[in-house]
Amino acid sequence: MNVLVIGGSGGLGLALVRLFCDGGETEQVTATYRTEQPMFASENLTWVSLDVTDDDAISALFASCRDLTYIINAVGLLHTDLGQPEKTIQKLDPNFFMENIRVNTLSTLLIAKHARHALKKISHSVFAVLSARVGSISDNQLGGWYSYRCSKAALNMAVKTLSIEWKRTLPNCAVVALHPGTVTTELSAPFVGKNPKATLFLPEQSARWLADIIVELEPEDTGRFIAFDGTKIEW
Repeated sequence: MNVLVIGGSGGLGLALVRLFCDGGETEQVTATYRTEQPMFASENLTWVSLDVTDDDAISALFASCRDLTYIINAVGLLHTDLGQPEKTIQKLDPNFFMENIRVNTLSTLLIAKHARHALKKISHSVFAVLSARVGSISDNQLGGWYSYRCSKAALNMAVKTLSIEWKRTLPNCAVVALHPGTVTTELSAPFVGKNPKATLFLPEQSARWLADIIVELEPEDTGRFIAFDGTKIEW
């Protein structure tokens, strides 16, 4: 089993990297980071620096990746030094909005653009992306967070559309969006303390649940939006 984790330096991404490296069936794990390579090392792990919005860099990555069983895009952006999730439409900043789209949506499309050849020889493969429940249009009851919600809703559409294409051209691959829950990482840190009712998970907990889902997926599961507990989320 060969695994590629895009965004392996984040809290949840690194937890997934550790988990798959320790898995007895894993032959090789390739993981990417943006600026600083994590200290974690393993005999079956290769770290690669990657800008997930750089088409040429992603193409070069897949030129060296062969026969992948699982591709997981764990990259996500919720806030930056220059922007935070918007409480009202008056707070919308065009640059922050487009950065959300670039990281949360475009990255998956570029990865998929170059990934097909690495999956086509595998009899049972998975292309999984970390989405979020707030990207569900039918589940939106609170409003706000325009940039993040829109980018994740667009990501969900990308996943659904890709699943339809690959069902014809890559029928042995399950293409899915996964909701990891609210995980205690740098991405969620500024917001989790503001909701005392929120159920928080450690990265290791969420990674285990997501990995359990991934390894059980069948090709007929393609096109699904799945929560960490295995339940279906409406698009």
